[in-house]
Amino acid sequence: KVLNFTTLLYTIKFELQMGTLLKSTRLLAAARCLLFPSPAPLFDGPSSPPFRAMSGDAPKGGNTIFGKIIRKEIPATVLYEDEQCLAFDDVNPQAPVHFLVIPIKFISGISAAGDEDAPLLGHLLSVARRVAKDKGLAEGGYRVVINDGANGCQSVHHLHIHVMGGRQMSWPPG
Repeated sequence: KVLNFTTLLYTIKFELQMGTLLKSTRLLAAARCLLFPSPAPLFDGPSSPPFRAMSGDAPKGGNTIFGKIIRKEIPATVLYEDEQCLAFDDVNPQAPVHFLVIPIKFISGISAAGDEDAPLLGHLLSVARRVAKDKGLAEGGYRVVINDGANGCQSVHHLHIHVMGGRQMSWPPG
């Protein structure tokens, strides 16, 4: 699925803040996607804000919901921020502690990262470790997940790392 419950919650929160919830075609499209999944991405075309694919004139952070969080157009509980990345609490936590680490630079997914992105990718993992420690997860452990593409259930096409902990995780995860 291109859209999941987390993305729907971000959409609802955004629409509430913008005062457009009742007339939101984005919300209707998001609900339709969840109820009637399609193998084709419903939110990757230029006419499907706020989940559009990256274009040449896209703003900082891309045209995804994470780009809007980077630009502070949508609020988030920010845990860490520097010139390369942002870490914030997940709006739909799947564990007692669940946060995301995203690059400021738009990269649609881990498969789209190039060799030149290796230092940035290492920095994202280092920040994930640092924030996990700050959240008290270091001693008991935690899970780090990167979903990629349709089969990996990537819901927002902006590279992001999930960090989850605070409870015993199960295996296999999917």
